[in-house]
Amino acid sequence: QVQLQESGPGLVKPSQTLSLTCTVSGGSITTSLTYWNWIRQSPGKGLEWMGAINYGGNSYYNSALKSRTSIARDTSRNQFTLELSSVTPEDTAVYFCARSTALYFRVNARDDYDYWGQGTQVTVSS
Repeated sequence: QVQLQESGPGLVKPSQTLSLTCTVSGGSITTSLTYWNWIRQSPGKGLEWMGAINYGGNSYYNSALKSRTSIARDTSRNQFTLELSSVTPEDTAVYFCARSTALYFRVNARDDYDYWGQGTQVTVSS
């Protein structure tokens, strides 16, 4: 059973960089045809796909966030990471990491992503 767990600071100041790590167990982030995604949900809004890194290490980004987002991985630790720079209070959200076996560029249905982390609340405030 694949399990994902997000970790990182729960509070970030405006203009700083938000950094999160997703630790994967029960499966490898290099397994063929897997995509490792970051998704967020702001208060009162739907799920927003932020980006992904695939089994080969290629990264993909939501065009609306691309200039501020970086996704990387550490295969030795079976982890992948998210950095979101120049944060504002609008970046306050629950951040999830999730696995998929195709690249969707959005969240049409939660079931498109077969494994999810529990989510971590990140608040942007001074």
